[in-house]
Amino acid sequence: MVYQQEMKRLVELITSSNTIVAFTGAGISAESGIPTFRGKGGVWEKYDPEKVASIWSFLENPANYWEFARDFEARFFNVEPSPGHLALGELEKIGRLEAVITQNVDGLHQKAGNTRVIELHGNTAVIRCLDCGKEYTREDVFERLEIELPPRCDCGGNKLKPDAVFFGEPLPEKPLSEAMDLARKSDLMLVVGTSLVVYPAAEIPLIARSHGCHLVLINLEQTPVDDIFDIKFYTRASEVLPSVVEEVRGIL
Repeated sequence: MVYQQEMKRLVELITSSNTIVAFTGAGISAESGIPTFRGKGGVWEKYDPEKVASIWSFLENPANYWEFARDFEARFFNVEPSPGHLALGELEKIGRLEAVITQNVDGLHQKAGNTRVIELHGNTAVIRCLDCGKEYTREDVFERLEIELPPRCDCGGNKLKPDAVFFGEPLPEKPLSEAMDLARKSDLMLVVGTSLVVYPAAEIPLIARSHGCHLVLINLEQTPVDDIFDIKFYTRASEVLPSVVEEVRGIL
């Protein structure tokens, strides 16, 4: 099997480490059918991120975002966790995963059974009115979208925004601080499905490494910092994690 030796070493690391953290990006959700945003074939090749996902564009004309959401995001409401997601959920269930730090906003880690998920970029499941603060579910707002664009809050305001970080917004302080604290404490970090080019999120594995943490990369492509990893798998998470977790479960 390709990567047989690497997988054996990963099993050994998982069974011997004390604090294991996963750090995930769009690649793991791509296996559920959600397209990645950057790179060849990514969402931003079709849509202009400055227009549909920047905070300044949203504040000026919320309809830009909601037209994008109606045409793109609505297609992925009911996607299921990938085998990679499910493996991380199982890794927590058997007591070997402390937390998932994710750049994704789709909620699939929670759906896969992970209970401690630190969402660096927020989540699109909750929509909030920037005028009055009232919260809505995504389903509620998309029902309103069938009637008006942009959808309006009950207060009359038209700035209903998902609790996801737009371009031009800082990462929420609490999850970023929690993620950095975990990076300092972890002795094994699984970096899954991320190109490590979006900062400050991409600093998380670097912080972990600086504190002596073992790093494992599972990604289809190389990253700018591949030299910091102890083990590298250039493949999909579903080709590595399910069988590794199954073997770990058999050892414990």
